[in-house]
Amino acid sequence: MRTSSVSVAAAAAILLPFSSVQAQGRPLARTSWGDPDLQGVWNYGTMTPVERPAQWAGREVLSEAEAVEYERRTIERRAGGLQTAGPDWWEPENNVLRNRRTSLVVDPPDGRIPPLTAEAEARRSAARGGGGPLYDDPENLSLQDRCIAWPSTGPPMMPTVYNNNVEIVQTPGYVVLVTEMIHNARIVPMDGRPHDAMASMHGDPLGHWEGDTLVVETTNFDGRLSFRGSGHGLRLVERFTATSEGTLEYRFTVDDSDTWSRPWTVRIDMGRADGEIFEFGCHEGNARSIEGILGGARYEERQR
Repeated sequence: MRTSSVSVAAAAAILLPFSSVQAQGRPLARTSWGDPDLQGVWNYGTMTPVERPAQWAGREVLSEAEAVEYERRTIERRAGGLQTAGPDWWEPENNVLRNRRTSLVVDPPDGRIPPLTAEAEARRSAARGGGGPLYDDPENLSLQDRCIAWPSTGPPMMPTVYNNNVEIVQTPGYVVLVTEMIHNARIVPMDGRPHDAMASMHGDPLGHWEGDTLVVETTNFDGRLSFRGSGHGLRLVERFTATSEGTLEYRFTVDDSDTWSRPWTVRIDMGRADGEIFEFGCHEGNARSIEGILGGARYEERQR
């Protein structure tokens, strides 16, 4: 769903805080078997920074004028920057400081990700100091390079330049979360079974309802798809709550005592997207790009 940029004026028109379905006096839609109906395509793009910038310390929300000015300056900076994805690649939702919030992180209250543990710092240093050529062998290329997995689609899901869409599909026994980027489908059992002991790239998700909120708990990550440096002990709890007919509040809490000094929580306000998700044409192996990368490595070898 790649779309072109929108004007600051149009972006400012959707800055107002979202109101709940109940506050609007309309009952929450339900499936034929009685569960809250969250089905549809939802966009989680936003201009809101992950962590609260220093100049906004102590402020959770900006004034409308401040938000519009921030949007204007950010759009101008993107348009003038040298980057692979030019300004036309940014989705319209990425031009909006949703609800004028100053950070996606809502806990800790300062809007900042907690410090890394000593163990995580050591892991990071080891990774940086690994040495050796990075692009000379297909096994050295990242999962993203090879179109196997895209970190921003998670779990958890985080905004990126484009394709910030997830489709929710519900059945009586399962919920499926289909992300547009790399077209990954997470199948979430809702029958109360225990977690599988086998570790996997995307972890083992289990779901349940807490009132009208869909809760998905994922454990048993094998470490291949690390989230901001997370380890094997990551426990992720995602919460999906309808806040109006066209908005969905997405919260997730990251709990990994081997990586961060304390758990932390992100809130992203999703908007319902019209239409369907089309296939993201990046296929496992990513032959055209990989052939070019490895061809460059072989050329360098011949020049030695």
